[in-house]
Amino acid sequence: MTSETILLIGRDTDGLAALLETHASRLRERTDVESVTVATYEDEPVRELTPQLDSVTAETVYAVPMVAAHTRDTTTEIPAALSAVSGTVHYCEPLGQSPAITDVLAQRAATEVTPGEDASLVLVSFGSSSKPYQRQTTDYHASRLEAQSAYDSVLTCYLLQNPAVECVRYNVPTSDAVAVPLFLGRSEVTERRIPAALELDRGGIAYADPLLDHSGVTDAIAAEIEKQRTLAGSAEPVSSFEATLTETQRPVATDGDGRFR
Repeated sequence: MTSETILLIGRDTDGLAALLETHASRLRERTDVESVTVATYEDEPVRELTPQLDSVTAETVYAVPMVAAHTRDTTTEIPAALSAVSGTVHYCEPLGQSPAITDVLAQRAATEVTPGEDASLVLVSFGSSSKPYQRQTTDYHASRLEAQSAYDSVLTCYLLQNPAVECVRYNVPTSDAVAVPLFLGRSEVTERRIPAALELDRGGIAYADPLLDHSGVTDAIAAEIEKQRTLAGSAEPVSSFEATLTETQRPVATDGDGRFR
């Protein structure tokens, strides 16, 4: 029988490693894979992840980028680092692609502001000046929340693109609103930059927690793993954006000291 490992990969900001371990512990209890491993980095994904990934011995590895949506790290650096894995790698979609995350966002919002005709929900994402992934993920959940929740209005805003976080309060059509950061863990962005841009001290907008250790996040990971296992066992090979990344991205040594940068 082929040995399998689930690999949760993320950038260790403000204790993300402990958060990933919480999800890993749950996955160990609810899946039948041999192991669930956490791999983190701080600044240089390829250099820092390579020694960790080189020690993974399973024949099949399901690698999950623990972010809401693809970033430069998840489309270039992490796929390159995964070349250090000796087994077959199935690179998964970011967890933010799952419909289960919509439910988490709705619950985070409702904890702060009760859904109703006099309340709005604001989704806050990092955004990107050049790539579509952040907007696509944010729009996906906004559309689902508009259809499924009782909030009068669902708005989106971003730190790095328009519509900007700084302007969103002027577009809220209701007396009450709640802003939900579409991020997995806490960071300088969620704890300082977004609150400052929203001008929370002016009132009128409540601020919800990120996704964090919500059980729905674990559900999203488990569902993605099961999807990948099903695709791996299908008679016809199925191509995906993530599979293309692991096939094409490789580390490059540049400074002559034998380390990947």
